[in-house]
Amino acid sequence: MSLADLTLARLRAEHETLAALVPTLSDEQLAATSNATEWSVAQVLSHLGSGAEIAHEGLASALAGDEGPGQEFNESVWDRWNALGDREKADQFVTTSVAFLDALEQVPDRDTATVKLAFLPMPLPFAAVVGMRLNEFALHSWDITGGQLSAETADVLAEHLGGGLSFMLGFTGKAEHVSEPVVLLAGGLVLTIDEAVSPTPDATPTATLEAPTEAALRLLSGRLREDAPVTGNITLAQLRSVFPGY
Repeated sequence: MSLADLTLARLRAEHETLAALVPTLSDEQLAATSNATEWSVAQVLSHLGSGAEIAHEGLASALAGDEGPGQEFNESVWDRWNALGDREKADQFVTTSVAFLDALEQVPDRDTATVKLAFLPMPLPFAAVVGMRLNEFALHSWDITGGQLSAETADVLAEHLGGGLSFMLGFTGKAEHVSEPVVLLAGGLVLTIDEAVSPTPDATPTATLEAPTEAALRLLSGRLREDAPVTGNITLAQLRSVFPGY
């Protein structure tokens, strides 16, 4: 199975799991604070739903070779979602998320297709575009449910972060919080933390996060809430400052 197909399969599985949970949530659970502590559960679902709507429109434009909607469109979507009640946010998340997923699965030649996203200077392989959605979806699902990420999803995300989505680590990692270069073995990733954070699969680790890949992915996104053993020339506290989350 190609990376594009594998990523789509994991995104479908993550969607179906969350979509099955949403109708069972009470009004009190929707209003409760999520693990993304600035948002309620309903607001997390609104973020995923509005993001799917915006991305769906952008995907259609990109595949047609058009410039696509701009910031005014995005803001109109956010305003509409923000005005919804909690139960409406939850219900519309399910509908909007599956519509975007269906559109992704219908893209032809997805092993070779590229997509130009408005906020990036260069086109990305289609697999990487789906990987970005899977990363967002899996992490925000964790914001709602807690626990652990799916091991299968974590492995796919690690492959993306070690490859076509490695640029994301440069944005989210704060390498200035280390006083000496670190080569970190974290699950299925080997990352050098020096002037920036970047995958270096052939480098010899100087430190190890002794935890599975799913925990490493939560660390990189600021979601490793439990303690995990770290050996070598960096501490868990320092790693949390390098990866404060988003």
